[in-house]
Amino acid sequence: MALQEQVYGFFIPSMTLIGIGASKQIPEKIKALGGSKPLLVTDKGVVAVGVCKQVTDLLDAASMDYVIYDETVPNPTDKNVEEGIELYTKNNCDSLITLGGGSSHDCGKGIGLIVSNGGKIHDYEGVDKASKPLMPYLAVNTTAGTASEMTRFAVITDTSRHVKMAIADWRITPGIAIDDPVLMVGMPPALTASTGMDALTHSVEAFVSTIANPMTNACAIESIKLIFKYLRKAVANGQDLEAREGMCFAQYLAGMAFNNASLGYVHAMAHQLGGLYNLPHGECNALLLPHIEEFNMVAKVEQFAEMAEIMGENTAGLSPRDAAELALKAIRQLSVDVGIPETLTELGKRYGKDVKASDIPTMTANAQLDICKFTNPRCATDDEVTEIYLKAL
Repeated sequence: MALQEQVYGFFIPSMTLIGIGASKQIPEKIKALGGSKPLLVTDKGVVAVGVCKQVTDLLDAASMDYVIYDETVPNPTDKNVEEGIELYTKNNCDSLITLGGGSSHDCGKGIGLIVSNGGKIHDYEGVDKASKPLMPYLAVNTTAGTASEMTRFAVITDTSRHVKMAIADWRITPGIAIDDPVLMVGMPPALTASTGMDALTHSVEAFVSTIANPMTNACAIESIKLIFKYLRKAVANGQDLEAREGMCFAQYLAGMAFNNASLGYVHAMAHQLGGLYNLPHGECNALLLPHIEEFNMVAKVEQFAEMAEIMGENTAGLSPRDAAELALKAIRQLSVDVGIPETLTELGKRYGKDVKASDIPTMTANAQLDICKFTNPRCATDDEVTEIYLKAL
């Protein structure tokens, strides 16, 4: 019997620098890409903790002109993209540096996409809608979670629809990615936890994806191992450079996994919580992860059993099903240990939001349109998606 034709893509930046002091190479690397006057896209938080100045000091020392856009919000919007485009064009910039976590990178990708291809960011929702490459683009990461510094994904909030637009396009993959743990030591425990659980979600969803392959599985497995080894330590002591560097590798490997195997219903459903309530993406993922993987387990029992062992659970003598249950237990325990709320109601209260059951039909409908759902290992009806939201509520 002939095998069905299947071609796997693998998308990563042309160059990645990971390790203590990697950020010192920013000026020479943006020049190597062909840039001479970058737009530096970041956010107020990165500026406030002094990380932006660490980077601009390097650019100043290299006598490089640059322009800063620091208005990016935690769930970047179409308005952020429009403002960044205006600044880039008005100042005759020729390249792009994004500095921060997923929000800054996603915003910068949106800016680059429109500057290079024209139109509006809404035109690019979906898969591979661009036709032209981006300008020289270097992404500098300051959190260990989203892996947006190396992916072909961007998520931008449509402010008129209150929906997160998922954009997947190989052309928005940064040319160079930099992960320097020195830039991450000031990240507070809650953000460390949120972004770390985001990375775990990436690995788990990629590992059970319908288009997983040996390369993505290898990345996902090592990422999960590193997260369970280092995330608790990084949350407990942000100055622990070994833990910070371990999480740099963990989140990057997670990015390699989901950038190529894609994701699932955790992200499809979490995007709706972020779009409607402006809740932090990583915490939404962390909270939904065990609920959705409990739903998915019947489709991938052997993979969940393997994950349990990777997570450090004792699976000796257990059936695959019983071992798989331990993976869910380990995920829940890690989430509790790093301080993630256990319900959507509790999460909403943390940020002054009222997550209402009456909004679930709208979130369900939008989740069913999200591109992330298409590689989930188990199909879900509207009623099943609604039931998962209600369980998490």
